[in-house]
Amino acid sequence: MRQNHILRLAASVALGALVLATLPGSPLVFPASAAASKSAEADAKPQFLGFAGAFLAGRTADFDNDTDSAITFYRKALEFDPGNPEIRQRLMVTLFTAGRFEEGVALARDMKNDPAVAQVASLALAIDAINKRDFETASGLLDDKSDNPIDRLLNTLLKSWADFGAGKGKQALATLDSLDGPPWYPVFLRFHSGAMAQAMGDAETARKAYVASVSDKANGAAAPDTYIRTVMALAALDGLQGNTRGALDALSAGEDFSPGYAPLSAMRQQIEAGKTPEADIETAQQGAAAALFTLGSALNREGAEETVALYLQFARALDPEDAATLVMLGSLKEALGKPEDAIAIYKSVPENSPMRRISELQLGLALADMGEEGQAKDHLKALIASDPKDLRSYLAYGTVLSSDKDYAEMALNYQTAIAVIGPAPSKADWNLFFQLAIAQERLKQWPKAEANFKRALQLYPQQPQVMNYLGYSWIDMNMNLDEGMAMIQAAVDLRPNDGYIVDSLGWAYFRLGKYDDAVRELERAIELKPADVTINDHLGDAYWRVGRELEATFQWKRALINDPEDDVRKAIEKKLAEGLPKAAQTAPAADRSPASGSQPATDGEAPLIKSSLEPTWFAEPA
Repeated sequence: MRQNHILRLAASVALGALVLATLPGSPLVFPASAAASKSAEADAKPQFLGFAGAFLAGRTADFDNDTDSAITFYRKALEFDPGNPEIRQRLMVTLFTAGRFEEGVALARDMKNDPAVAQVASLALAIDAINKRDFETASGLLDDKSDNPIDRLLNTLLKSWADFGAGKGKQALATLDSLDGPPWYPVFLRFHSGAMAQAMGDAETARKAYVASVSDKANGAAAPDTYIRTVMALAALDGLQGNTRGALDALSAGEDFSPGYAPLSAMRQQIEAGKTPEADIETAQQGAAAALFTLGSALNREGAEETVALYLQFARALDPEDAATLVMLGSLKEALGKPEDAIAIYKSVPENSPMRRISELQLGLALADMGEEGQAKDHLKALIASDPKDLRSYLAYGTVLSSDKDYAEMALNYQTAIAVIGPAPSKADWNLFFQLAIAQERLKQWPKAEANFKRALQLYPQQPQVMNYLGYSWIDMNMNLDEGMAMIQAAVDLRPNDGYIVDSLGWAYFRLGKYDDAVRELERAIELKPADVTINDHLGDAYWRVGRELEATFQWKRALINDPEDDVRKAIEKKLAEGLPKAAQTAPAADRSPASGSQPATDGEAPLIKSSLEPTWFAEPA
């Protein structure tokens, strides 16, 4: 099963349990109506639609993340019912998520008192005012006393930057210093306090704020992008003051936190070459954009796409050339199935940005997502040729090869990358060995694959994906059973909310004939990934084995609804028609078998190891 691991600026996660414990839900998400069906005629001509047709078509386009069509249909519906509040709300939000800021602001002026979208409308009007340098107006629009901790933090950050723009920098710093909130607030407050002090010319205060944040890795893990941005701000401050040793030490702290993070490497090369880095934030507009980016990146998770898109598009309206915002927005477009939009955004990353190469790598992956595999391969091979020492290029190219099931070329690609590293790989290189092992496992070269799985774990002990893959492979081959189960359980302990790894544990129990345990774990996996084809299929098999045949057929039908590949569809349809063979029987092994020479499972179900075939672009925080 191919998980869509998109290149991220760092190991971006949401605020996790810290935030979720304080929030009933995302503050800005307005989901499309469940009544919207993909069967609606979203491509119908607007001029022939009545109100109901336009409304339904708009909802359907909204559901499918087709923002331009949704805007067209919502506007058509408003021709029939100009005052409809729900349509006006959806139109405004969709305009903003599509990046059509000025059009959205025109609606926001009329909707700032609508409780359903007051926060969005007020944010938009404040951003518009900051862009126009009307800082007093912007400050007055932002409610820094909100009960919602995310809204309160964001509004306070934006209000402080507006006050800074109005010449009230000391007052703005005092506001940031006095803000109380959840334990994850400091990682944001320290960065912005440091950036603001630096922009005011107070290097000593800036350094204290940056150092306090960089020293607090535990809170940094709640918002990795903001933590790394603080590291880079500290390194830039030291570089500007001629303290090269201090700048490199700051970067080392970041590299320890997130090994292999490309912008850190680019900044290190810049400083070592004697070049002076530029300050990250110099204006109120840039500071406000950074506030939106830092919150957006921290919330970047499945289910919060609309909120993240709003924050990033607002940041883009304030600072159109900020590379970090553009790359993350492009990756979000990819996650939403809009590779064409992603490519356009990647192309807009400034040529002189350290993140330009990242955007080029992502552009290659987006081409593959569009079905342009040949063009994607040519693009990525050209990037490898332009800088053979850049390991990211091999990872991106390997991603396309794995998707194309060209495992022989995939193995050669990673062997080349490992040769580039030389005889002393670091922790950051674990994924090259992991991906090589996957390619060799698919080529049924198990001894080589096993050795490289183990090598990856030597470099990065307790890496969940590697433990998951290796542990399951052992179980499927009926070898090292106790060690394999312990390894998968350890992966689950490290990633209890990863539906794919939990599925592996359940499926391992299934392969060992422990069907009740399999049902327990697979039911947990389906709660985490309810629409996943394979997990639904696995749970159906487990239900069948424990005699819950009606529920088994329901799960198999759910798997079919989610558009499986042709070979999987045929296998599921056969099970719906015939059920599973008796446990004592064996069925022909599918091409998903981990290796040649593996012993068939007792009941013949073909294995599927739930692990990504794509690279993890940036290592997780330590």
